Amino acid sequence: MKYRAPGAPALAERVVSLLTSAGLAVDSHPDRGLDHGAWVPLTAMYPQADVPVTQLSLLRNADPATHFELGRALQLLREEGVLIVGSGAITHNFAWLDWRANADKPPMLQAAVFTDWVAERLAAQDIQALLTYRSAQYGAESHPSEEHFLPLYVALGAANSGTPHRYRPRFSYGALSMDAYIWRD
Repeated sequence: MKYRAPGAPALAERVVSLLTSAGLAVDSHPDRGLDHGAWVPLTAMYPQADVPVTQLSLLRNADPATHFELGRALQLLREEGVLIVGSGAITHNFAWLDWRANADKPPMLQAAVFTDWVAERLAAQDIQALLTYRSAQYGAESHPSEEHFLPLYVALGAANSGTPHRYRPRFSYGALSMDAYIWRD
């Protein structure tokens, strides 16, 4: 699939500048296309691909705290009207998924417990608990690898503060939580 949104090279340069100023190492790859973490939500939000897009990849081998700081470095962009989208999943353990589950199937207990824990911590603005989510009940099991959860920390850091609005769709395949959080000014 292709999502042919125009690029935003000036924004990309600004991102590099902000991240470098924050002491984060940055590499630029202007010819790399968008991955599914960018084009999937953008296809739903802007199906005509008529908005300029710059994609920022996760930092290899970096923890939630580093991704939170990455988001904090991008706060100015949000204040300048740049939409920051962190795309991932609240739970992402393929061993938990029931590929034949219908939409009415109740979610797996472990997935529901962790999803609610994340919602409660975000509502309470409990950053420290979120940064150590792997010690929460079912936290480590919800994310055998972290790449689908780390974008939340970038968005959380960029939000700076405030309680997000929660959009809570049904679980997919009985255990995949795709809750969305929106921080508004």
